Amino acid sequence: MLRIWGRNNSSNVMKVLWLCEELDIHFERIDAGGAFGRTREPEYLAKNPNALVPTIEEPDGFTLWESNAILRYLARTRAPGHPIYPADPRIAADCDRWMDWQLGTLNPPMTTVFFTYVRIPEAERDYPATHKARDAAERLWRMVEAQLAGRDFLCGAGLTTADIALGIYVHRWFELPIQRPDLPALRAWYDRIRARPGYAKHCAGRLS
Repeated sequence: MLRIWGRNNSSNVMKVLWLCEELDIHFERIDAGGAFGRTREPEYLAKNPNALVPTIEEPDGFTLWESNAILRYLARTRAPGHPIYPADPRIAADCDRWMDWQLGTLNPPMTTVFFTYVRIPEAERDYPATHKARDAAERLWRMVEAQLAGRDFLCGAGLTTADIALGIYVHRWFELPIQRPDLPALRAWYDRIRARPGYAKHCAGRLS
């Protein structure tokens, strides 16, 4: 059985858990990271020298880290050709683009906002930096709003790995105590993914 190392309140772990629910992949999850520790232990570092989560481990000993790489790997090996990671190379490239954008562009400002309101004690918060990050995040979510015009999901009519990669962060965008513009397509997309059982189980309702 597939093993997933990582605490269930990690955004990157949530992505993997949600995909497993979508593809009916059975797994064993092992708490690691944050309060659970383990990631600095030699056994874990042999699997993931970054000392981060998630890491997956196959029964034959194969391991993989980096959440978006894990999404692609599981889609290819457990459900090859499934529309969640399309076989068409151009649509797959579109998914990859949004997944890379999530890691490289959306993640930094959203992490700053999230840490300010959830992880950092109020007396230690840098609100000017947070407001700047919120403004940057708004500009980015407006890009997603434009992408969703006339679409149910980021890359077309069906859910893909791109929606999974960004879907974790849109929950935070709507649930954190910040000002938000009216972005109706983004809100409708959030409502659609929030109605999916895997998202409801592993992603929605958690700000920790």
